[in-house]
Order: sequence, then structure tokens, then C-alpha cells
Amino acid sequence: MTKAHVTCPLCEATCGLEVTLDGREVAGVRGDAEDVFSGGFICPKGTSIGALHHDPDRLRAPLVKRDGTFVEVSWDEAFAEIDARLPGIRAEHGPNAVAVYAGNPSVHNLSTALYGRALYKALGTRNFYTAGTVDQIPKHYSSGYLFGDAFTIPVPDLDRTEHLLILGANPLVSNGSLMTAADARGRLRRIRERGGRIVVVDPRRTRTAKAADEHHAIRPGTDALLLFALVRVLFAEERVALGRLAEHVHGVEAVRELALPFTPEAVAPATGIAAGEIRRMARELAAAERAVVYGRIGTTTQAFGTLASWLVDVLNVLTGNLDAEGGAMFPLAAAGQANAAGRARRPFATGRWHTRVRGLPEVFGEVPVAALAEEISTPGAERVRALITVCGNPCLSAPNAGRLAEALGELDFMVSLDVYLNETTRHADVILPGPSPLERPHYDLALYQLAVRNVANWTPAALPAELPQEWETLLRLTGIVTGQGPDVDLAALDEAMAAEVARRSGVEPAAAADRRGPERLIDLMLRGGPYELTLADLEAAPHGLDLGPLRPRIPEVLSTAGGKVELAPESITADVPRLAETLLAPVNGMVLIGRRHLSSNNSWMHNLEPLVRGSNRCTVQVHPEDASRLGLTDGGTAELSARTGRIRVPVEVTEEIRPGVVSVPHGWGHDLAGVRAAVAAEHAGVNSNLVADERLLDALSGTAVLNGIPVQVAPA
Repeated sequence: MTKAHVTCPLCEATCGLEVTLDGREVAGVRGDAEDVFSGGFICPKGTSIGALHHDPDRLRAPLVKRDGTFVEVSWDEAFAEIDARLPGIRAEHGPNAVAVYAGNPSVHNLSTALYGRALYKALGTRNFYTAGTVDQIPKHYSSGYLFGDAFTIPVPDLDRTEHLLILGANPLVSNGSLMTAADARGRLRRIRERGGRIVVVDPRRTRTAKAADEHHAIRPGTDALLLFALVRVLFAEERVALGRLAEHVHGVEAVRELALPFTPEAVAPATGIAAGEIRRMARELAAAERAVVYGRIGTTTQAFGTLASWLVDVLNVLTGNLDAEGGAMFPLAAAGQANAAGRARRPFATGRWHTRVRGLPEVFGEVPVAALAEEISTPGAERVRALITVCGNPCLSAPNAGRLAEALGELDFMVSLDVYLNETTRHADVILPGPSPLERPHYDLALYQLAVRNVANWTPAALPAELPQEWETLLRLTGIVTGQGPDVDLAALDEAMAAEVARRSGVEPAAAADRRGPERLIDLMLRGGPYELTLADLEAAPHGLDLGPLRPRIPEVLSTAGGKVELAPESITADVPRLAETLLAPVNGMVLIGRRHLSSNNSWMHNLEPLVRGSNRCTVQVHPEDASRLGLTDGGTAELSARTGRIRVPVEVTEEIRPGVVSVPHGWGHDLAGVRAAVAAEHAGVNSNLVADERLLDALSGTAVLNGIPVQVAPA
């Protein structure tokens, strides 16, 4: 028996795990009590890492589709197939004829996070899609224009705050999101233990809402109205107090004018929250010595996702809680954080290109996945004819998933990097798997940039890999795209990657010359980072390094053109009139929202038997009043329909959801032919995105509306 200390790569919390190994067998998993960030906390996802490692459905050899059937082939055969087909499509139809979709797991994989960039740059396509446009892009958009960089995102200082206002987030289930917070449960509990207050705004009485001091069941999609009303009260009652931020903020008076129509009385009918309650919420937020507003996926995946994301930080600024202890602060990661580089950066901009069919703008280097199906199906020059997916399952995660599945069948060629034959990869011509999380090194490059405490932890591979590392696979694909073929000199490409990372980090490539692959790149980034660390320092600290609490970083963290927080940028405020129009819109009809379970992390967790037990079920939650009015019964079946399709779901009648709203968890729908996932098939559920409409988008960011989808509900 041996023990390995690893960082869990299965969600954003980055908890430390102690894995007991019997040879190559995982004999046990527990929380690492000595981990500097998680201190022994573990959730069901972390305990399932052994089940993932041993999953018999996890692919262990490349697959090539021949005569409509997948067959296992050698790696050379798989790359030969790609080399024979992909370059010709690019040569004949141009680089934009090849699209890329990068899924959520690619962020949790160091190889894809680092070496995916080389492939994407080599492809040179404008058709780059990620899970971000069904998730978080509005926050990148608003942060970019407010602070100058899309990844300059302030996070709640959970360990010191005394008043936490949460909108559309459920950290006791998600473990934090755009807020890396190991043991979110303990951190929130300690807020109350020190006399603080937690207020949750959510259409459902979530697990987090039950643990809070108060809960407001808002109507989905109206968070921006509520936030603007809170802003209006602060100005009307002269409670705005910027404190030391005053000299670093531009646009306060413009925000005052924009807020005038959004009185508590004006927004109350739409939000479902009484005007008196809105005033009390604003007063208590302003009165708290250390307070912070935090919004997440419920606020981003809606029609006004960017405005809601913006207003969260507007409130943090107006109450003097931005960049202040206990407020919303900017992490300082040990590696990879652009705003820690100490060099001039271009101010953030969007719309550098647009999609071919609908003209949707680029944001943060990508275009909306809601446009992918039409870019494949619509004839014309630069039509998407080939697709590369990297650790993603858009056939379950994208809106109007049925249309996207049909479109994938029209492609000339498709390659997937994935460990499963799932609802998306079944359409591929070639599938290239990778090693299990225990067979690869790990460092949470992106997530430490969003952590509620500055930490760094390196995980060496716990076991020898039986498959090539994904970084090697990505470099071989890069070789094909650049005309060097699949037998490209990987060492030479890796040297070029290291040289570029060293240049950006301001260090010499030779500083890490004894390493290769991700280890070398992380070593170079650490050496050029703000703490002057090396990878050897992290290797000597298997439970991680605590780099201290968050600290104020304004003004050096800002990279706007004027060097200030731009509180009212035209690129955001131009959408305010559209929001104001909703004040006069009638409130009627049923709307659909998603939800998440502690044992789920999108679709890629559902083939692990430990995670689909008990209450982790795919049901439609409906309030008793709506159930009685619509003729639905607990345990019966409801049909939800919209323009895009219809689904049938078991009914769960509960007072935990507000009237007028139904909730179906996302990531399910594992009942399709051609999928190799036995456990998931036994717990298939339904795909809620079959009724999500790809035409419904946040106007600024192009993010799909997945919360507040108008639906018709009836007994099946």
C-alpha cells in the first residue's frame, strides 16, 4: 500500500485528497487533513476519483469510425486518419471551416489548459467555442470593461466578510464557482459563527439558502432589476461610500442616472420581491462593516447576464467593498495570472470578429456555442465542415441540443479528445483518449486565479500512465495542422512552447531545462510569478503552499485605458434601455431553470455509480400551487415543451421552488444510441437543453439563456 496526495480535478474547489493505492488499484480516498486550502474537506465527487480511474467504460485506446462502427486502432493509425482528412478540408475551405469546442473538463486538465493553446493558434479559426457561453462569459465581459482584463475577476473574501449577499449561486452544492473555495460549507458556516449574515436570492430554496439567514425567491431572469433597485436605494438614501476607491473610479454619476427608473416599487412586480424588502436589503448591505455581493450561474445564464454581472461589482464599488478585506478582492496567483505580470496590457475589447450566419460578436476569443449548429448547417463560404472537441459534450450542454446533434451528422470530419464515447463523441470519426486523473500531473492554473485565498499546490502523477499524455496528443495534432505531419518532433515543439512561456514570464528557458511538458511550463511560470517560486518548492510541499490571504491590489491590477475602474462603460450600459423595457412587460407563464446536485458536475460525472445514488435524480421540481393548477402529481410525469422540442420528466412536487417556475437539472439525457456509458444509461434522465432555445441570448455576451426559459407544462 502507498499513499498519494493529489489535488482533486473534478470541480472548482481544488480540494486535497489522500489516495491509498494497492499497486494500480485505488483502495481508498479521503480528504487530505494537511492540505493548506481544504484542511481535510472532501465531497462525493472527490471520493469517486477511484471509480473514474477504474471505470470500464473509460476509453483506453483510440477509436476510428469505419463503416459507421467504432473500432480500436493504434495511435499511429488514428493520427494517420486525421492527417489524411483534416488538412485537406483546411486547404480547400480555409481555416474557419474547422471549428473547435473546448468543454468544462479541459480547464481542469493541465495538459489541455496549456497545450490546447498551441493547437488553437495553429488552426487559426474564428470558430472557437467553449462551455463558457453556456456558463460564465458575462462575468468575463463585465470584468473586462470594468477592470481592463477578462480574468481580472474579484471574488468574495469569504474568510473575513460579515455580510454575504448571494444571487443565483449554490456554493454548498457547487463548492464555489468563479470563486475557488475549498470547504465552502465550512467557510460559510464560519461567517455566521462570527456574527455575520448570509442572504440568498434564488428561485429555489437551495441547500445554501437553507443554511442562510434569509432567502428571497426571485423570479428567474430579473436579477439585474433587483440589483439596479439596490443601487437606486443607495443613491436615493445617500448611502454610497466609495472610501479609498474614490480616486480610482470613473463613472459614478453615470450609474446614478442609469438607476433612476429602477425604484424598488418599479421592480417589485417583476422580481417578486417586495419594495420594503429591497430597501432593507440595500440598507443592511451598506451598513455592514465588511460586505460582499456574489452572483453566479443563475445570474450569468439569463437574458441580462452581463448587466447582472456588472451590477454585482457596481454594488461592491458603491459600498466601498471592492478591493477591501471582507469584500470582493482580486486574487494573486503564483502562476499564469496576466494581471500580475507587471507589464502594459491592451484594454479589453469585444467584437473583433462575428459569426458568419447571425453576426454574433466574439467575446474573450470565442463565439457563442448557440451559433455552432447554424454555422455547420447553413451553406456558404467558410461553412464549418470539420470539428475538434476537447473534453466537451455540447450535445448535452448547448441550447437546442437536438438541432446541434443533427448538425454534427452533417460534418465532413470530426475529431474528439475525450475519455468517453458519449452523446457528442459518438458523432466523431476519431476519438483520442487520455490518461486518468491519477496518471497525469496537475496544477490548477486557472482556478487559483479565482481562489478566496492565495495558495499553490502541485500534484505529480500518482501512477504511471498507460496512455500518452494529452499534451503529447495535442502537439501531434498541432504538427498535422502545421503541415509537419503526425510524426512531428514533439521535443522541438515542446521547446518552442517553453521558449514562448519563458518570454511571457520574463525568465530564461534554460531555467527549467531539466524538465519537459507541463512541468517545465509551470516551473517557468512560477519563476516569473509574483512569489519567485519554483516547481521544486511545490514538490517539496506535497500539501501545498499557503501564500496568504487576499490583499488590496488597486490600482496596479487595473488595465483599463484610463487606469481606473470604469464603472459605466458604454459597451455595457448600452443594454440598460432594453432592461428598462421589461419593467412594463407582463409577468405570466411558466419558466424553466436548471439545478445542480452535490454529486454532479455536468454530464461527465454520471457514469460513476457512487455519484448517481440516492437523491441525485433527474426530476422536474414544481410548486404545489402550480401542480394543482396544471394537474401534475408527485411521482407522475410532466411534459415540458417549447419552440425547440419537448421532454417528459418525472414530477417532484416541492415548496422549495417558487410558483411559476419549474426546475430540471442539467447534464442528463443518457438514453441515446451509440453511447458507451452503462451506468449513465441506467440513470438516463432527460436533456433539459432540448427545450432551451438557441435564439434566446444575453444580448451583449451571446451567452445562452438557460435560466428563465419560457415553457409550457402539462401532464404527460
